[in-house]
Amino acid sequence: MLRFDPFRDFDAMTRELLGTQAGTARAPRFMPMDLFKAGDHYVLHADLPGVDPGSVDVNVDNGTLTLKAQRSVPSDEGVQWIASERFAGTYMRQISLGDGVDTSRISATYENGVLSVTLPVAEKAKPRRIEVSSLSSGQKSIEPDTSTVDAESES
Repeated sequence: MLRFDPFRDFDAMTRELLGTQAGTARAPRFMPMDLFKAGDHYVLHADLPGVDPGSVDVNVDNGTLTLKAQRSVPSDEGVQWIASERFAGTYMRQISLGDGVDTSRISATYENGVLSVTLPVAEKAKPRRIEVSSLSSGQKSIEPDTSTVDAESES
């Protein structure tokens, strides 16, 4: 049975230009993620469906958070591929962290194909209230010491 596929020629041309063939390992193009702030921490969720949890690597170096994961390629011996659209290989994403993240307290979990990374806000970056005092409340004001200025101008 022959079916008309209007994209067959386009797909063939793309495979030739990019050097990909059906049934071969294709490098993942991206790692979709969400990043949001909740209270005193940031939360990053990255989609990694089908990734072996043991291959997930999260590290931080010099203010850069690096997420890596490996998705294995199934053996294609004796297999005739009809369609091969799922990416296999290494996924990697890097995110620059500002000074406002406490890198020593970063934690990560991987469940149901989603990597969750918690990035706590550093104490120095948290908002704080600054007490404003009034001079009329009995506090002494600091006056410049003019005695040394007068003594220097006399000499």
